Amino acid sequence: MTFLPQIRIPATYMRGGTSKGVFFRLQDLPAAARQPGPARDALLQRVIGSPDPYGKQIDGMGGATSSTSKTVIVSTSARPGHDVDYLFGQVAIDKAFVDWSGNCGNLSAAVGPFAIANGLLPAERIPRNGRCTVRIWQANIGKTIVAHVPITDGQVQETGDFELDGVTFPAAEVQLEFMDPADEGEDGGSMFPTGKLVDDLEVPGIGAFKATLINAGIPTVFLNAKDIGYTGTELQGAINGDKAALARFETLRAWGAVRMGLIRSIDEAATRQHTPKIAFVAPPADYIASSGKEVRAGDVDLLVRALSMGQLHHAMMGTAAVAIGTAAAIPGTLVNLAAGGGERQAVRFGHPSGILRVGAEARQQDGAWIVTRALMSRSARVLMEGFVRVPGSASLE
Repeated sequence: MTFLPQIRIPATYMRGGTSKGVFFRLQDLPAAARQPGPARDALLQRVIGSPDPYGKQIDGMGGATSSTSKTVIVSTSARPGHDVDYLFGQVAIDKAFVDWSGNCGNLSAAVGPFAIANGLLPAERIPRNGRCTVRIWQANIGKTIVAHVPITDGQVQETGDFELDGVTFPAAEVQLEFMDPADEGEDGGSMFPTGKLVDDLEVPGIGAFKATLINAGIPTVFLNAKDIGYTGTELQGAINGDKAALARFETLRAWGAVRMGLIRSIDEAATRQHTPKIAFVAPPADYIASSGKEVRAGDVDLLVRALSMGQLHHAMMGTAAVAIGTAAAIPGTLVNLAAGGGERQAVRFGHPSGILRVGAEARQQDGAWIVTRALMSRSARVLMEGFVRVPGSASLE
C-alpha cells in the first residue's frame, strides 16, 4: 500500500480574546480547499484533529474545548469599503462537522493583526506608530467589524498592559466595533425574531420559561438563572460535569432555535451546534472566579453564564458579549431587567473568569429597536507561525 506524504500549509496559530485558532490566508490553502465544500471541511478537521472519539484532539492543533477548536480563513476583500474578508469555522471535537453558521467575536480581535502582518493591507495604510484601522467583512454573517490595531515602528504591537479576564497574561488592546450587529446572516428576520422582548418558551418534558430571543452578534437564547435552578455564580465544574444538565441545556437551546426560526425541528440542532448560543442571567452577586479572583456584586451590573458547543464557556464568547450588550441596552429584555432595568449604553457583567464590559448603541425607530454598533476591547497575539502539516490526500491537492 502506498501512503501519500504529508502536505504543509502556511498557517499562524493565534490567540484572540479568550479563544485561539489556526489562521490561514485563502491563497495559501490547497486549490480544492479554496472553495466551500467537503474538501475544505476535511482539511480543517484534519488540521484541528477532529473527529476524535477520545475528545482530546491529540493528533491536531485543537485544544479539546470549544474555545480552542477553531479555524479562520482571511483574504483581501473585493467588497467596497472593506480591507479583508474573514471566514470562521467552528470545528466539532468528536464529530465530522465544521459549523459555518456564526462568527467568533474573540478571534475577530486577531483578524486585523493577522491581516496586517501577512501583507493583506497596502503598506501605505499602516502608520509608523499609532493605530491602524482595519475594516473587516465577516463573511459568515454578512456584517462589518472595524478593528483598531496598535502599531509600533510599523509593526503590530502585541505586548502591552491591557488585562482581559480569562487570559492569564496582559497584552496590547485591540478595540473592536461590531457595526449593525443585529439580524444575523442568512436566516433573515429581525433582531427579535418573534417580535417580543420576552417570550414564553415552552419545552416539552421540561417546562415553560421566560426567554429573550435575540439576533445580535450571534443568535442567543437568554433565560433567567433562577428559573432553571441556578444562581448565575456557577463555574464550569458545576455544569460541565453534569451530563443531565448539559442534555437539558441542549434541549432548551434546540427549542429556542426552532422558536427563532433558525431550524425547522429540534432534530436539526445537531447540525447547527455553533448557533444559537444559550445563556442565563442573574442580578449581581459576590462570587469567586475560576482564577481565584473575588468578584464583588458592586463591581458588576449583572451575572451571565453561557454555553458554547454544549459546554459552559470558561469566560464569555465575544459574539455573545455583543448580544449581552445589545440586550442590556434595550429596556424590558431579561438581560436588561437583570441589570436593574432602564436605559444604558454599556454594561459590566460577571462571567466565570471575571468581568467584561461591553457597550452598545440602541434606539427605537418606527416602533422597532435597532442597534448601530457594539463596542468592546480584546487582545490578540501570535503563538506560533510557519506551517501546519496534514496527511496528503487526493481531495486536498
